[in-house]
Amino acid sequence: MTQTSLSFLKGHGTENDFVIVPDPDNAVELPAAAVAKLCDRRAGIGADGVLHVVRSAAHPEAAHLADEAEWFMDYRNSDGSIAEMCGNGVRVFARYLHYAGHVEPGDLAVATRGGVKRVHLDKSGDVTVSMGRAVLPEEQVTVSVGERSWPARNVNMGNPHAVAFVDSLDHAGKLLDPPPFSPAGVYPTGVNVEFVVDRGPRHVAMRVHERGSGETRSCGTGACAVAVAAIRRDGADPAVTGQAVTYTVDLPGGTLVITEHPDGQIEMTGPAVIVAAGEFDTAWLTETVFG
Repeated sequence: MTQTSLSFLKGHGTENDFVIVPDPDNAVELPAAAVAKLCDRRAGIGADGVLHVVRSAAHPEAAHLADEAEWFMDYRNSDGSIAEMCGNGVRVFARYLHYAGHVEPGDLAVATRGGVKRVHLDKSGDVTVSMGRAVLPEEQVTVSVGERSWPARNVNMGNPHAVAFVDSLDHAGKLLDPPPFSPAGVYPTGVNVEFVVDRGPRHVAMRVHERGSGETRSCGTGACAVAVAAIRRDGADPAVTGQAVTYTVDLPGGTLVITEHPDGQIEMTGPAVIVAAGEFDTAWLTETVFG
């Protein structure tokens, strides 16, 4: 980082919050320690993750997607680790592109490590993301909190999830540490764990421990994984019935609406808000990370 200051924005989707770092030419180095410091809620700006905004053509991991999507969401968890995808992050990323004047309301494409995501920006503020198809690995999984254990549905939304249906969301405990799972080999790089209760017909509520971030107020890919698991549990698989099915998913930070279509495509709709813009001192960041 050679600049004395660097622009950033702050945004959230159902209170899953992000530091947004605009960097079209991929000129800003963001090592894991720097990301963790930015996300620190007492010593930094504070966030569940960082949205590094880069043109696809300028990033080696996304250059091959540049013909499909001009912009690449280089997403980092709050501990600095790299993640394949973040559903709430994609909505906030798209909202930022509009805020910055890069795109107009309507349809656009966003490149991620989990593939190109199709996004629709509504003028009302809601953003719909085509999240692709869920993969349902066959491995049986168990997750635990304290002395309680539950079978969990293994769902991959471009990142791994373990979805457990429980009697009470309180059973998830404080979620300060990653819930243990078994067998260990199913998720060699860790997993996002969702705890789910029923609220009504096609209506569930959840809490989530996100890999690399801890418990968050919301998780978009997690909400999709939860809806898919609930749909299969309830015998409403659209590929079998030929009918799209929609579930409402309540999270601590708000509500997301998830629809699975007969071809397996999953759409997620919810709010995305830009709340602040400013600059951080790169000398502070360099000193606190490397000093």
